[in-house]
Amino acid sequence: MKVGLFDFQEDALAELRTKLTAARLLASVDNPQVVSFSAPTGAGKTIVMTALFEDIFFGEPGFDAQSDAAILWISDMPELNEQTRLKIEGKSDRIRVRQLVTIDASFDAERLEGGHIYFMNTQKLGSEKLLTKKGDGRQYTIWETLTNTAQAAPDRFCVVIDEAHRGMRGGKAADKAQTILQRFLLGSPEDGLCRMPLVIGVSATPRRFEELLSETTHTVHKVYIKAEDVRASGLLKDRILIHYPDSASQAEMTLLAEAANRWQGIEKRWGDYCQNQDEKVVYPILVVQVEDGTDEKLTKTNLGTSLATLESAIGRRLREGEVAHTFNDTGDLDVDGRRVRRIEASRIEEEKSIGVVLFKMSLSTGWDCPRAEVMMSFRRAQDHTYIAQLLGRMVRTPLARRVDADSALNDVHLFLPHYDQATVESVIQDLKNVEDVPPSETGTSRELVTLYRREGMEKVFEAIAELVTYRVNAVRKQSALRRLMGLGRGLTHDRIDEDAQETVKAQIIGRMAAEVKRLRDAGTLEAKAKQITGIDLKTIAVQHGTGVKEEDGKYTIEAASADIDRHFQQAGRLLGNGLHMDYWRDQGDRDADEVKVEAVVLAQDHEGMKNLETFAERGFDTLYAEHKRDIAMLKEQRQQHFQRLRLATSVPQTIPWALPETIDFRRSPKAQEYDKHLFLEENDTFRADLGNWEQELLQEELADASVIGWLRNVDRKPWSLEIPYEDAGSVKPMFPDLLVVRQDEKGYLFDILEPHDPSLKDNAAKAVGLAKFAEQHWVLFDRIQLIRKKKGADGVERYFRLDFGVEPVRRKALALKDNNQLDQLFETESSPKS
Repeated sequence: MKVGLFDFQEDALAELRTKLTAARLLASVDNPQVVSFSAPTGAGKTIVMTALFEDIFFGEPGFDAQSDAAILWISDMPELNEQTRLKIEGKSDRIRVRQLVTIDASFDAERLEGGHIYFMNTQKLGSEKLLTKKGDGRQYTIWETLTNTAQAAPDRFCVVIDEAHRGMRGGKAADKAQTILQRFLLGSPEDGLCRMPLVIGVSATPRRFEELLSETTHTVHKVYIKAEDVRASGLLKDRILIHYPDSASQAEMTLLAEAANRWQGIEKRWGDYCQNQDEKVVYPILVVQVEDGTDEKLTKTNLGTSLATLESAIGRRLREGEVAHTFNDTGDLDVDGRRVRRIEASRIEEEKSIGVVLFKMSLSTGWDCPRAEVMMSFRRAQDHTYIAQLLGRMVRTPLARRVDADSALNDVHLFLPHYDQATVESVIQDLKNVEDVPPSETGTSRELVTLYRREGMEKVFEAIAELVTYRVNAVRKQSALRRLMGLGRGLTHDRIDEDAQETVKAQIIGRMAAEVKRLRDAGTLEAKAKQITGIDLKTIAVQHGTGVKEEDGKYTIEAASADIDRHFQQAGRLLGNGLHMDYWRDQGDRDADEVKVEAVVLAQDHEGMKNLETFAERGFDTLYAEHKRDIAMLKEQRQQHFQRLRLATSVPQTIPWALPETIDFRRSPKAQEYDKHLFLEENDTFRADLGNWEQELLQEELADASVIGWLRNVDRKPWSLEIPYEDAGSVKPMFPDLLVVRQDEKGYLFDILEPHDPSLKDNAAKAVGLAKFAEQHWVLFDRIQLIRKKKGADGVERYFRLDFGVEPVRRKALALKDNNQLDQLFETESSPKS
C-alpha cells in the first residue's frame, strides 16, 4: 500500500483475512458464504478493501496468495464504481491499472479472468440491458459469465457488494437496485445465474447488508468497525457548528456573507498551518445548497445576488474556475458575466482551483471531499433530514488526521438562515441517528466555541510544557522489537540521528546472537533444530491377501530447503521488520540453512523472545529519552508518529503535556463567567457550566491571591490531562476536573484537584491511581488532591481534601483495597483548605 493504515483499519484487515480464510474453505454454490464488513462513513472502507485485495493476490503471512482470484465489485451507481476504481489505483502499489476492469455493454467472456478486479453497476443489469441478452455477436450473457466463474473456482471468485452508499438514490431506482443485488445472493435460475459462493458485503451499518441477506441461508462471517474507533483516529472532524438566526428569517444573504467570511478565515488558517508544518496546502471549499427550480427557472435562489454577496464579503472578484456547480440539468452557466462550470461531484476534491460549489440535492452521491468545510443552505426546514445526511459526508479531515495546533481546523460549519432553534434541534437529532458517523460534538455556534491562550500567560504555558500526561489505550499495542526498530527508523528519517536505524538493528542482531548462544550452550538449540531439519518417517508393511500390518521400522530424512524456508518466513513474522533476514545476512559466512534454523528456533523459544522484548523495551526507553527534546522540535505530524510509537505498549507511558494555541469548548449560551482561566474566547472572557462542587471549590481557589490561573480539564480531549488507574484488572483513564496554577517566589506551582462523589464505585481505584501518579511525578506537581464535601467536627459542610502530594498520605492511599478504607482515610487524613 502507498499509505499506512490506522490501527483500527489494521485490526479490521486482520479480521477480514481470518473470516475470508474460513469462508474460502467452505464456499460453494450449494454452501454459499458471506463476509459482512460494516464500517461507518469516514472509516476508510475502500482503503481496507484495497489492502485486502493486495493480500488476496499477493498473500500475507498466514494468508495464502490467490494470484488467479477474480474479484467483482458491484454498486448501484457507475460514478461510485469509478470513484472506487480510482481509489484502488491511487492507494495500491501492487495492483496494476490493467488489473482494474470496468464491465461495459460490450463485455463478453466465458469467465472472468483471474488476477483482475472487475467493476459493474446494477444499472447495466436490467432485463432490457445488452449485458443480459445474447445476440448481436454476444456469446455469453453476464449471468452466464458469472455462473461459469463461480462454478469453476468457487473459492477464488469473490463478489463484493457495495452497500455503503445505497439509499442515496430513493424510490423505484433504489428498490430495483436491491432486487438485482439480491440475485447474487439468491441466484436467478430463469437468468442462468447461480448463487455466488463467496460474497463480501461492504456497508455503513450491519443492518444495511442484513436487509439484503433476508430470506437467504448463507453462512455469515461478520467484521465490524466501531464508530468510536474512527472518531479517535482523527480521520473525522471533531465538531459541527450550526449557525442560525434567532428566528427563521429572510436574512439569507447576511448569513451567506458570514459563511463566506468563515470560509476565508479557514483558508487563511490552513495556509498558515500548512506553511508552518511544511504540509501540502489545504484549499477549503464553501458548499452552497440552492433551492430547486421551476419550469422557467434553474433555481429559485438568485445566483447573481449570491455570487455578488460572496465577492462583497471576501473583498475581491471570484477567480475564473473558482465557482462550480453540480446541477444535473445543465452545463456551464453564465451568471452575470461569471462562468460557473459544471463538474461531477467525484472530481471536486482533485480540482484545487474550486473554492465554491453550488448544488441542489445531488452532491452526496459519489462525493468524497474532505476540503468541504463550510456549508450554507438556502433550503427550508423541511429538508433537515437530507441536510444531516449530507453533513455526514463532510466530516472527513483534509489531512486524514486531527490538527492539534489549531482546534478550529477540526470544525465543520453549517449556516441555516431559514431555521430556528426548534428546527436546528431536528438537524442535531438527525445527525445522531443518521448512519453516517457524526463527529464527537454537534451543536450550535452559540454553544461550541474556540478558546485562545490568555495573553500574558506565555511563561505559564512554557512551564506547563515541562509537565507530563498519559494517553491510555490510545494506540494499537506493538511488540517492543517493532517499536524499537520503528524508533530507529524514524530518528534516521528525520535526521535526528542518521545512524540510529543501523545502530538499533546491529544491537538487536547482537542480542539475537547472544540468545542463540544461550540455547546452544544449554543443549536446547541442537534438539530443537533436529525437529526442524529432520522428518521422522514410519514404514508399515501390509501382507497381501491377509491385510495383516507389520511395522517395518522408522527412519529420518533431511528436510528440504523449501520446508526450512517456510519455517524461516514464519520466524520473520514473529520477529518483524525483516530481522530474520538481517540475522541471516549478518552470519553470511556460515551455512545458509544452519543460520535459518537458528532464527527459527529462537523465534519459537519463549524465554528467548521474552529476553529480546525486555532488551528492546529498555533500548526504546533509553533511545527515546536521549532524543525526546529533538522529537519535540519536529513538525506536528512527525511528533504524532513518535508519540504513537511511545504509547504502543501495554504499560501506560508519559508524554509531554503540550497545550495547543487553541482548544475547542462547549458551554451553554447563558453559562456563568469566571476569571483567570488559561484559555479565553475571542472577547477575552471564559464561561462554563460547572457543577455545584466545582463552582464552590473554584471559589475557594480563586480567593487565594497566589492563584494566577486555572484550567477546566475536559474529558477525552486531545489536549486533556489524563491519569491512568486500574479498575477490575484493566487500565482506564481519568480526567481530573481542575488544574490550578499558583505562583510563589520560586516560580509556578501546579495543583491537580479532583472533586469526586463518594457514592461512585470507582473512588478507591481512582484514589490509588492519583497516589501512583503523585509518587512518580511529585517533582512536577505540588498538590494532587481527591476532594469531598462533608461535615466537619463542627457540623458545617466544607470541602475536605486528601492530598497525595503529602508522602504519608500517599503511602496509605497506595495500600487502599476498597471504598470503605478510602472513607476511613478521609476521616483521618483529609482537611479543608487552610
